[in-house]
Amino acid sequence: MTKKFKILAQYIKDMSSETKDIETYIFVRDFISKYQLNIDINSKALKNKMVEINTIMKFEDKESNKKKSFFELTYATVIKVDDSVVDKKELEKIILCDSQLKIYPNLEKSFLNLIHNSGYPDIKFEKKIDFEKLYNQRFN
Repeated sequence: MTKKFKILAQYIKDMSSETKDIETYIFVRDFISKYQLNIDINSKALKNKMVEINTIMKFEDKESNKKKSFFELTYATVIKVDDSVVDKKELEKIILCDSQLKIYPNLEKSFLNLIHNSGYPDIKFEKKIDFEKLYNQRFN
């Protein structure tokens, strides 16, 4: 199996953490275990078979609480796709699954650092994101 893509760059494109005031902080500290992690991936073609992939992670309260914090990180990855890749489905899998598996340790660490540095040092993500499963779910 040949190498289908190469990561040329990966970096934090944007990060945001919002906690309005001390009352919100105290409320969120007690309820943050109810927060949900969401991930969204989009991409755009660049020149010379390069693709910029933006992986957006959000950790947020889905309830209708007045007091909430908000955490979001956009992680950009630039890959060069091998010339052998011509099939659109194969390219999709590289973008949505294969490249994500490679960057995930850095992505998770960056996102956890953001949350920890925002005053919530005990947060851990129990489950790793299963990109293979997410990718396959898109077709069902």
